Amino acid sequence: MAFREINSKMIEARLVPGQRLFSQRGAMLAYRGDVTFTPNLTGGQGGVMSMIGRRVAGEATPLMTVEGDGTVMFGHGGHHIQVVELAGDTLYVEADRLLAFDGTLEQGTMFLGSQGGVMGLVRGQVTGQGLFTTTLRGHGSVAVMAHGGVIELPITPGRPVHVDPQAYVAHHGDVRNKLSTALGWRDMVGRGSGEAFQLELSGSGVVYVQASEEKL
Repeated sequence: MAFREINSKMIEARLVPGQRLFSQRGAMLAYRGDVTFTPNLTGGQGGVMSMIGRRVAGEATPLMTVEGDGTVMFGHGGHHIQVVELAGDTLYVEADRLLAFDGTLEQGTMFLGSQGGVMGLVRGQVTGQGLFTTTLRGHGSVAVMAHGGVIELPITPGRPVHVDPQAYVAHHGDVRNKLSTALGWRDMVGRGSGEAFQLELSGSGVVYVQASEEKL
């Protein structure tokens, strides 16, 4: 299923019988046709045990299942929307940034501490995103929310990308991420640049960066 971008803050999904998608509850703006919206108590794919895991990890967000025959328009809070097309790879994104995603995608969580050692654990505190992140794997579309516009930065082998943790939105591909620091004596006495921490992403893939350091 593909999402059509109506403008930077609204998308449209075309549903046919037998298809379904998941969206944040309350994100429907308008629809045509015979479409149903059902609260999804398990938070997407994976069943009850997967839902429990996401709640323990703090990566559960209220979702609804959307099914039927028609078109549905989505938007939320006037946030910018970025549509990401997955072709068998995995998207890493915070649960509260998900606006809608194809119902065929496999949903899970990832422990950030497994990347970057101790700094991976520190990352959750610095970014305010927690120690876990949501993963979506497979072939399909994902609509992600952000503040301001979003730029796609390619990550290529040998040329890592450094991102302000507060401006980071999501990434996909064969990518390693870790938190790096440039803390020095100037930071200790309040004369730092204000860019003491950065996320370093290396490997091969794409990182999405929003035009703001404000969280959703």
